[in-house]
Amino acid sequence: MIKNLLRRGLPALALCTLPLLSSTPTAHSEPAERALGQTAAGPAGARAPLPLYEAIDRLPVAPEHRDGYRRDLYKHWNRGLKLTDGCDTRKEVILSEAVVAPQVAAGCKLTGGSWRSAYDNLVVTDAARLDVDHFVPLAEVYDSERTPWNAARREAYANDQNSPDTLIAVSAASNRSKADKDPAEWLPSDASYHCTYAATWVATKLRWDLAVDDNERQALLGLAEDCPITTVVYERAA
Repeated sequence: MIKNLLRRGLPALALCTLPLLSSTPTAHSEPAERALGQTAAGPAGARAPLPLYEAIDRLPVAPEHRDGYRRDLYKHWNRGLKLTDGCDTRKEVILSEAVVAPQVAAGCKLTGGSWRSAYDNLVVTDAARLDVDHFVPLAEVYDSERTPWNAARREAYANDQNSPDTLIAVSAASNRSKADKDPAEWLPSDASYHCTYAATWVATKLRWDLAVDDNERQALLGLAEDCPITTVVYERAA
């Protein structure tokens, strides 16, 4: 749990005494804001840290192609990795990112617990007020597929728990503000998270061999100017 929080540049603090969706003043230190896409053991396929600029340069550039997109092309949420806990992927992400763990009842019903929503630096104390966001939204993935994916690969992306970056639990309000926008169109309201956001976006696109369009690339390069020590670590999805 704490390991996942640190990978996102989140403070590992006990926040259970804070009110629902309360603002927190915690600043994020830049050294913690690295991305990410790396498992602790450094499995086969993991890459050495890259400066954010260099990682952006590794992204192929191509026009987007939205025609034919449907959300149901990406089957989610499937049965989670822990086949005995009764939780689907969405609930397992929420559990893994809790700062204070909730109680889990039959049918994976969650009560109690607390989370910090990285996009808006809010503390959430009700799991029902969380969304699990695809860091690169499903419509953006469709736009960015270099060749059309088959159903199995789309389902693998939509439920990817093998990287700490693909899925993130955030406040419902921030997720719905983001919708399917890329970094040229939307950034988190918490500016201290922008370096981590850019690095995680790039790591996820590299992991899944996704392209960027010109406006998206320029926005990422602009963010990189403000994030000179931010690095990107990723491993290719199978």
